[in-house]
Formats: sequence, structure tokens, C-alpha cells
Amino acid sequence: MKKVYYLKTCNTCLRILKELDLSSDFLLQDIKANPLTAVQVEELAALSGSYESLFSRRAKLYKEMGLKDQTLTEKDYKHYLLEHYTFLSRPVIVINDSIFIGNSKKTTASTKLALNEI
Repeated sequence: MKKVYYLKTCNTCLRILKELDLSSDFLLQDIKANPLTAVQVEELAALSGSYESLFSRRAKLYKEMGLKDQTLTEKDYKHYLLEHYTFLSRPVIVINDSIFIGNSKKTTASTKLALNEI
């Protein structure tokens, strides 16, 4: 499976998609227009090793809801990922059994390497 979970209004996501040239043979899912399903979140967590690894602490709602002052469990992370798209660290790129989460330069470089191997 080759899939990208992204936000089409996010300039960083769009820049990474363009930089990696992922639009051609990847299935793109705009998570605002087509929210993640419980099955998708579970699949992503299985690939990444945890719900927490998918969770963005940079989201405005994270601070607004006072979540930064709470101790969240894996169940909580899953709940918030399903509740609002902003809690997903974006973009999430799935290439077969590999997952790349977020927009750091290191993640983008790792994604490029994986793309060169397929």
C-alpha cells in the first residue's frame, strides 16, 4: 500500500508532497475532507508502534484543551486522533509496511530513501 494522509490546506504537507513527487502512484487522503476511520488509526498505530507516535503536540487544540497538563494514555491518544484531524502529526506516509510520520527534515530524507528502494 502507498498512501499519504495529509491536509490539503497545509503548505508544509503540500511542499513535502511536491518535493517527494508522491501524487502519481500514491493514494492521497485529505484528513479534513475525509477524516480517519477507527480502522485506519488502528492500522497506522500498528505500523508506528503506538498512538502517541501519531499524535501532534503542536496542535493548537492540544494547548487550548489543556491536554499538555494531563497525562495521556494510549486510549486517550486514539480518542483525540479520531476526534479531530488536527491531532494527527502530518503528513503520514505509508509505503508498504513502512510508515513516515511528520514533516521533519530527517523524516523527509528517510522517506526519500525508502522511495528510491521501491
